[in-house]
Amino acid sequence: MASADARSAKAPVADALVFFGATGDLAYKQIFPALQALMRRDRLDLPIIGVAKSGWNVDQLKARARDSLQEHGGVDADAFAKLSARLRYIDGDYGDRATYERLRDALGHAARPLHYLAIPPSMFATVVEGLSKGGCATDARVVVEKPFGRDLASAQSLNRTLTGIFPEAAIFR
Repeated sequence: MASADARSAKAPVADALVFFGATGDLAYKQIFPALQALMRRDRLDLPIIGVAKSGWNVDQLKARARDSLQEHGGVDADAFAKLSARLRYIDGDYGDRATYERLRDALGHAARPLHYLAIPPSMFATVVEGLSKGGCATDARVVVEKPFGRDLASAQSLNRTLTGIFPEAAIFR
């Protein structure tokens, strides 16, 4: 069995975090507090790009993050300043190719993004296909929130979509 160091040496480090559903309930209750905790421990030094269709801008997303933290554990001024400095926002429809083109532009030189899908399961395939068509899936990883399908058939269909775009090692369910 390989050591933890040997395993981590094989896996390239993500150089951007993209989270879909940035204005949603999961982001509000769990993702923003987790991001602040990672910032507090200096464990997250990369661009963080929230994607949603809310008609917002990055300042509104930062205000939502602050509200989230005030309600779920408190705001750590230093950690929040770090989070705020790294936070970007893409407003767009998940079914619109232009959303993924704007995301590709926002990723800049990032070559190994981690895409976190904090969205309804019915949108997983749409987003994964959009990432692929927009040039955002190459050398990337994807985290899929549960539930993974409504039944066996939909889970198998989703799995075929995911593995058709991402290698198995790059999919986290």
